[in-house]
Parts: sequence; structure tokens; C-alpha cells
Amino acid sequence: MELRITILAENSVVVPFDVIGEHGFSAFVEMKDFNFLFDTGHGKALINNALALKKDLSSVKFLYLSHGHYDHTGGMVDLLKIKSSLDVYSHPNIFAERYWMKDGTQKYIGIPFSKAYLESLKANFIFHKEFMEIDRNVFSSGVVDRNTPFEKIDKEMKVKTEKGDFIQDQIWDDYSLAIKTQKGLVVILGCAHAGIVNILNHFIEKTKEKEIYAVLGGTHLGFANDEQIEKTVKVLDRYNIQKLGASHCTGLGVGAKLFNKLGDRFFFASVGATLEI
Repeated sequence: MELRITILAENSVVVPFDVIGEHGFSAFVEMKDFNFLFDTGHGKALINNALALKKDLSSVKFLYLSHGHYDHTGGMVDLLKIKSSLDVYSHPNIFAERYWMKDGTQKYIGIPFSKAYLESLKANFIFHKEFMEIDRNVFSSGVVDRNTPFEKIDKEMKVKTEKGDFIQDQIWDDYSLAIKTQKGLVVILGCAHAGIVNILNHFIEKTKEKEIYAVLGGTHLGFANDEQIEKTVKVLDRYNIQKLGASHCTGLGVGAKLFNKLGDRFFFASVGATLEI
């Protein structure tokens, strides 16, 4: 085994026993020499599902956070009670005060814990903005350039300024990981707020690889129209992507459309789903 990725937290489940689904995302990544965790989900499912799927959270070398939303960071406290101290890789702006606002509804969607509290539990935050190799063959996107015209940030996403005003949240901290394998790159997405096409183009440019073998995680295509989906599939074909495991913010409807277009190349990356090389 060169690489195994197991979904620990996601909106739905694919195994029949003991696991639970929740709105969020987390993936347990096993490599030859070490394990790590990508996101922690909303916080209700992480420990339960890790036990059910026999994934030892105390074995993780580091935590990688895709961005500062509650449904990707809510399990951090539970994780730090199991594994402490722990290096946490992320963008320096993950603790921004974030809200979802629409039709008079206002909901806080930022990280539900303070930086100081997490540091008291021995979280060691390693902030970075540039593309970097975190460990051997494991690459953090850093800030992704937004060059694809049809990939937009949700208007409902707002951030509260120091003056108390609400402005559009550009979610510059939306990060993804690429793992270099013998079959090509494997890309893990959190929510792909930066745009899945932007992210894939970014990794091809930065790693100088020609092909991406697999992509899994939240694609954010659940909010896309048919034209955007068609254009995205063309990019998947151009990079010869053999596996697309859609999770979280993809949605079942768009997932069904992607399955119809990609066939056996598509799978639902729900709790319990695995990708192994």
C-alpha cells in the first residue's frame, strides 16, 4: 500500500454498521511512513467513526485544515484530547469571524473555538500562504489564484471586520492537498471554495505533474449550474482523472449528474469510503 484515504466525516455513509453522518468533512490519510488527518468534521462524528472504522487518531503526525469553517474544524478539541501536542497546518486567517447571511438569517459559521483555547490544548499552528511540501510527497496548495470565470464565491458568505461591518468573505484560506503517487497526483479538497478547476490548475502548475489520478472531497458543485458542471467535467477529462470521489458540498443531485457523465470513474466519498493505491 502506497496510500489509503478513508472518509471519517461526511454528510452520508456507505458502510452499514456503527458509523454516523454529519454535515462536514474529514479524511484519515495513511502513507507508508506516517498518517495524518485532513479536517475534523463538525465534531459529532470524528471519534465515533474513527473507532468504528479502526483508525487510530493518536497515530496522526499532523492535522491539515482546509479552511476556517465549523463543519471542518469542529472536531479539533476531541482530537487534541487524543493527540497532543499536534502540528496544525493552515492559512493565518482561519480564525476570522465568519457568517452565513441570507433573507434575514444570520448564522455564525467560523471555527467554534478560540486560537488561545486550542493552543492551551497544545495545538501548534503552522501558518503559511505559499504552496509548500508539508512532508515527503504531501503538498499544501497555499492560497489559490482565482482565474476561472465561472467559479464564484457564494454571496451569502460574509466576514465581520474589526469595525463590526460585514463584507464579502473571499475565503482566501480555502486550501487543498496534493499527494504525489506512482499513479499521479491525488488531490484532497475540503470545500473547494476556491473553485475545483482553479485548484487543479494550481497543483499542476506548482508540482509540474502532467496528470491527476484522483480527486476526492467537497467539490462545491452543489451550487453550480449545468454549464459549470459541463466545463468542470472537461477539465477532469483533460487531466485524465481516473477517480472522482465527491463529498459534502457536492450534493446528491449533482453527484448523480457526475456519475452519469463519468461512470465508474465516479464514487460517493461518504463515511467509510476508501481510496487505496
